[in-house]
Amino acid sequence: MSKGIKGLAVAALTPLARLRRRLLEPLKRLWSHARLRERITCPLDPSVVVLGVPEIHGTGNIRLGRELYLYPGLYLETQSTGEIRIGDEVVISRGVHLVAFERIHIGEGSMIGEYSSIRDANHRTGTDGALRWSGHESRPIEIGRQVWIGRGVTVLPGVSIGDGAVIGANAVVTRDIPAGAVAVGVPARVVRPAPGAPAAA
Repeated sequence: MSKGIKGLAVAALTPLARLRRRLLEPLKRLWSHARLRERITCPLDPSVVVLGVPEIHGTGNIRLGRELYLYPGLYLETQSTGEIRIGDEVVISRGVHLVAFERIHIGEGSMIGEYSSIRDANHRTGTDGALRWSGHESRPIEIGRQVWIGRGVTVLPGVSIGDGAVIGANAVVTRDIPAGAVAVGVPARVVRPAPGAPAAA
């Protein structure tokens, strides 16, 4: 196809593409909202924006706050008595994985960057049986309010991240991060403490 013909075709199709977006995008969001509501055990507030149907596994013990913004490609799993609790006005970006065998709590106003993984359990190792059937060991994860977790971050079991903390992209959080601190790296370490906090020695 010549550039001229292609240009004419694109010009002709652009109004149709705009019309399709205006008509179908709201329906897609409504469908995604309904599918999510059908899979979780708690009510889903109408203010939650769901851009794509999340992949839900396990019990569906997931409690979502108001005014959330959920991007496509989310993976949400709760097993046994595990629960996921997310506060109001949280943004969860594309491809985030949340897996709870005990508890994951994300405080209001926090933002979780693309492809981050927050899992409160690990497979047991050192057993005689196959790793697949070895069971899990879990410890709850607490993420405070107004926390910014960058792209590709991994948060491991038992971690607590304080209010207003910032976790740099691709960090692996293996221990608690104080409120207001900035942490980066593998494993994540505090590079800027909260204002007024004593600097690390």
